[in-house]
Amino acid sequence: MTAAQIEIHKWTAQEFKRLVLESNLKVAVFDCDGTLWGGDAGYGFMAWSLEQGLVSRSTSDWIDTRHRAYRSGQVSEEEICGEMVQIYAGLRDQELRAAAAQYVKEFVHPQIFAEMADLLAELRAASVDLWAVSSTNRWVIAEGVRDFLIPEDHILAAEVRVKDGLITSEILDVPTDAGKAVALKRVGLTAPDAVFGNSIHDLAMLEMARHPYPVNPSPALLEAAAKNGWGYFRPAAAEGVETVVGGE
Repeated sequence: MTAAQIEIHKWTAQEFKRLVLESNLKVAVFDCDGTLWGGDAGYGFMAWSLEQGLVSRSTSDWIDTRHRAYRSGQVSEEEICGEMVQIYAGLRDQELRAAAAQYVKEFVHPQIFAEMADLLAELRAASVDLWAVSSTNRWVIAEGVRDFLIPEDHILAAEVRVKDGLITSEILDVPTDAGKAVALKRVGLTAPDAVFGNSIHDLAMLEMARHPYPVNPSPALLEAAAKNGWGYFRPAAAEGVETVVGGE
């Protein structure tokens, strides 16, 4: 049965905002790509960084081959998201932070959903504890949520160990699918008041929440939302735009 065959309520912007603000939230958790902004910043940053020559040609060719295999279903979401961070091993952490800042300024900021920016500002003013959870690399997510004033210690994202300022290939975390719920539980958030997510990779953490809020949902998440009796919200800028479903 598809979402189209199940009744599901689409919240208006006003209804969505009222529902969230009247929920007396103390903790709110947000996915990023496709939820706070349009597009897949994880893949976008990787492609851009390869064009900028940040990694060797052989590494570039290797990750391109791996990503093609991912798109054909031969490589898992968790594997590719980890590998998209590991390709920067040997570079300086500061170099990737600077690159991420440049990329986010040029390509992510213009795609931030105005309704979500407004909502986070109101939640922040109400002293709600804000968290970001994403399988996109930590450098991009930290820059992407900086204007939302989400602190770095409230970011759970794909990352590798940094030792003496150098990036290693040792994976520390790749929060996706059930891994998002695991990451939240690891920091003591076993039942967050609200979770906002856009894809089926967010379902596990949405199911943890007292108030699950599908935002700009992919077809698979829309179907899951319908089965769970959830409503959903689609920002104006995302209407008619294909929703990103991977690398988030």
